[in-house]
Amino acid sequence: MDNYPLLNIFWTMLELFLWILWFFLLFKIITDIFRSEDLGGWGKAGWLILVILLPFLGVLVYVIARGRSMGERDVAQAQKSEAAFKAYVRDAAADTPGAGGAGGGGRSHVDDLAKLADLKASGAISEEEYQKAKEKLLV
Repeated sequence: MDNYPLLNIFWTMLELFLWILWFFLLFKIITDIFRSEDLGGWGKAGWLILVILLPFLGVLVYVIARGRSMGERDVAQAQKSEAAFKAYVRDAAADTPGAGGAGGGGRSHVDDLAKLADLKASGAISEEEYQKAKEKLLV
């Protein structure tokens, strides 16, 4: 290690970092080629051949030609994933056991408890009936 100067260590680290960055970019572009819905089979094959056979030129041309749409596809994918996650959470929350039958009929514990509180406040049910109904909901 005494024969390897500090500047060469930094240079080697920079080269390693650039290679890692290059592979991330290459894989990002290859996945974008396959994800693109506006390209047909021949278009995808052409871009893939260009990116694989002439990697530096192919990646540079792809980023110049389709960089903007690549970003738009990333945003659309992120929005689709977020919407799917929200729908999953909404469905999982609606299907909690004890929420008024199978699937809850679109109602949740909060809705049922709010209705019970309104009934108790209006005097339609007593405190004892309210507590029994609340225990039944929460079990």
